[in-house]
Amino acid sequence: MEVVKNLDINRYMGRWYEIASFPSRFQPRNGENTRATYTLNEDGTVHVLNETFTDGKRGFIEGTAYKADPKSDEAKLKVKFYVPPFLPIIPVVGDYWVLYIDDDYQYALIGQPSRKYLWILCRQTHMDDEIYNQLVQKAKDEGYDVSKLHKTPQSDPPPEGVDTPNDTKGIWWIKSIFGK
Repeated sequence: MEVVKNLDINRYMGRWYEIASFPSRFQPRNGENTRATYTLNEDGTVHVLNETFTDGKRGFIEGTAYKADPKSDEAKLKVKFYVPPFLPIIPVVGDYWVLYIDDDYQYALIGQPSRKYLWILCRQTHMDDEIYNQLVQKAKDEGYDVSKLHKTPQSDPPPEGVDTPNDTKGIWWIKSIFGK
């Protein structure tokens, strides 16, 4: 699988909106306005904040991303979350491979080697159909079953997390275990 080489991690930082993804047990099925915010840590790792909104309430999980092989120029990262997040005992680690990014770092295609997970991300809440279709074709060329892609509802403007009530009926990770 071809991945981006020499990813400029500083340019990659910031907020990305999920335009489409393969449904997974790690995200609520009826989530919308899903996004990821990446912040560079002093040690070179990346703080990951994944958020989604369900029925107007914010669910989130935080983790850390780091290069899978620090000597490699390939954009193959590992992302680590702890389950449960409030008692960091069990690390859950996944692959996060940047398969494509445009020259301006405005949209990206993210996957992993088993091809079970796929994300199309954009700096804006909406993406031009032509660009979206090009990314879908790239994923298909890499062997992904693109018929599983699900577009993520995004509102414009997006909700601000700090002003939105948190989901108190259950934490994102526990809901994902039970497929809620």
